[in-house]
Amino acid sequence: MSQIVVVYHSGYGHTQRVAQQVAEGAGAQLLAIDADGNLPEGGWDALNAADAIIFGTPTYMGGPSWQFKKFADATSKAWFSRAWQDKVFGGFTNSASFNGDKQVTLVYLQTLASQHGGLWVSLGLAPSNSKAATRNDVNNLGGSVGLLVQSPSDASVTEIPQGDLDTAKLYGKRVAAITARLKA
Repeated sequence: MSQIVVVYHSGYGHTQRVAQQVAEGAGAQLLAIDADGNLPEGGWDALNAADAIIFGTPTYMGGPSWQFKKFADATSKAWFSRAWQDKVFGGFTNSASFNGDKQVTLVYLQTLASQHGGLWVSLGLAPSNSKAATRNDVNNLGGSVGLLVQSPSDASVTEIPQGDLDTAKLYGKRVAAITARLKA
């Protein structure tokens, strides 16, 4: 069985809920980056032992949260030793706007994975983009590089659109399936 870690920062709880859905789909361990941008005890060991790492961060002001960026900068120790070479990677982001420049954040996450010599897993789902589509449909936001989620700014964590949560779980399953295939 593959070891998968979802490492994420959540400012208000919405990204945490998405991380939980991704982790459920992937059978993954959750690893939260705290409000100061730090990992808990044993966090780096869990990431180093993982077969796959899924990054998660809200999109703030057109990019990842500063807490996630602090974590990303700290991964340079793993980069120097090539500790994460050939690991499987994925990523997701959440913001209040439908677009909110989330694509920029996903490209940041994909670039971080590539700098580590990782193998990136795309979303792999066709968009739900017909006139009949609703926010309860899978991939209603039309992502491809990774998982996109939208949470209205005045919504509680229980009000994330069901289609986005379903997409999160499917993305976790996809990362797990690809990781298992590559391990075989």
